[in-house]
Amino acid sequence: MIKIGILGGAGYTAGELIRLLVNHPSAQIQFINSESNAGNLITDVHEGLYGECDLRFTSDMPFDQVDVLFFCFGHGKSEAFLKEHTIPSHVKIIDLAQDFRIKGDHDYVYGLPEINKEQIRKAQHVANPGCFATCIQLALLPAASQQLLTEAVSVNAITGSTGAGQKPSATTHFSWRDNNLSIYKAFTHQHLAEIYQSLNQLQATPALGAGDGLVPLDFIPYRGDFPRGIFATAVVKSPKLAECDIVEVYKRFYSDAAFTHYVDKPLDLKQVVNTNKCLVHADVFDGRLLVTACIDNLLKGAVGQAVQNMNLMFALDETAGLRLKPSAF
Repeated sequence: MIKIGILGGAGYTAGELIRLLVNHPSAQIQFINSESNAGNLITDVHEGLYGECDLRFTSDMPFDQVDVLFFCFGHGKSEAFLKEHTIPSHVKIIDLAQDFRIKGDHDYVYGLPEINKEQIRKAQHVANPGCFATCIQLALLPAASQQLLTEAVSVNAITGSTGAGQKPSATTHFSWRDNNLSIYKAFTHQHLAEIYQSLNQLQATPALGAGDGLVPLDFIPYRGDFPRGIFATAVVKSPKLAECDIVEVYKRFYSDAAFTHYVDKPLDLKQVVNTNKCLVHADVFDGRLLVTACIDNLLKGAVGQAVQNMNLMFALDETAGLRLKPSAF
């Protein structure tokens, strides 16, 4: 059994992670750390786990008792935590924050299995991708593999309220979010850097990015009036579209992917909610490629992908504990 510690255990992502791990055939949770909830039952916070989990939050962090740590901190806190604590060298880390997603002076592998599976298998530390980043990359990676991203790409994506985390704010309050729609962080979203990084793995020239002379992604994020899921569209313009069978490109690119599937007809969000799937669909209209992709932001966009990465790091079946069923309605 893989012995697991969870840090930052009170948030939405930790709750979903616990839900997956208590039903995982090869996982055993050793501790769930939360300073503010120490001593309380996990079900006092994550009430959907009644009958499945009788553990309590703890302020202790017995690192020597685990094989892997999941960091469920807010962004910026993982790096600070590691500066203040010593993790035994044998303990693997899967970080769900954005602290180590961009290559730099660290050994974290970017945890997108569709392009980095072999590196993840060998990794000691994995930086789990962001939710918007996962969905948008999976929409565009096959196009990048054909060098099609040579002009500005327009991306629109709408996310559910759980993407903002558990702590209430003015834009997550039900009376504001319900029957409402709004834009935020247009052209400046923090996930753009990791999206550029992955696309540039497959399409090195011309380079993609936000600087002069680089091909940009014009990304407009939307807040949706639903709790979970991301629905994204991307428009690619390229004279090279006429040279390839784009549907065949997408099907071939994801033919061996465990959870990303090309679908021949238009998508809807309910096909992926409560699953670890990403579904992708592509159409060509007069030299323009329209790609649609959707994921569950808490699963494939966060902890589902994190467990997928754990499976790879410990040489398990990639799908272990993740064959989840979407809602019928």
